[in-house]
Amino acid sequence: MKTTTKGIHHITAISGNAKENLNFYTQFLGLKLVKKTVNFDDPYTYHLYYANETADPGTLLTFFPWEHIVKGIRGTGQATEIQYSVPEGSFDFWLNRLKEHNILYNKPAQRFDEEYLTILDNDGLKSELVISPEKDKRKPYTTDEVNENVAIRGFRNITLTLHNI
Repeated sequence: MKTTTKGIHHITAISGNAKENLNFYTQFLGLKLVKKTVNFDDPYTYHLYYANETADPGTLLTFFPWEHIVKGIRGTGQATEIQYSVPEGSFDFWLNRLKEHNILYNKPAQRFDEEYLTILDNDGLKSELVISPEKDKRKPYTTDEVNENVAIRGFRNITLTLHNI
């Protein structure tokens, strides 16, 4: 059976504290922890996987939490921004949630025909919640606090910062 992944399959990043990372991505953003394993090259380090309800390709975000490393700086050779697809009409929910949890964000803005909201996780990884003109039919993971009307569907896009192409 041949399978084809169109677009981004997964994104991997490095974080600081594992518990803070887990809390931000599961409790705040409402993503599902779909796997917790260890880094094959460093078995003393967790490898955390977050995704939508069915862990579809294009929804998988993974982290290697290394608590005692120097905080990263955005620059060349890395993913500097992750964009997530959210449903139309969800920004009021997300703005209230950001304020309640004291999470850094920028006011909603417009890029081309898409409205977006920029946020930072505990380690400074920049993400955008994007309302797309076309409906995203991927099944979101929902929690008691993040319901289907506002939940993240998966990746919309990613910004890679490169020295040259």
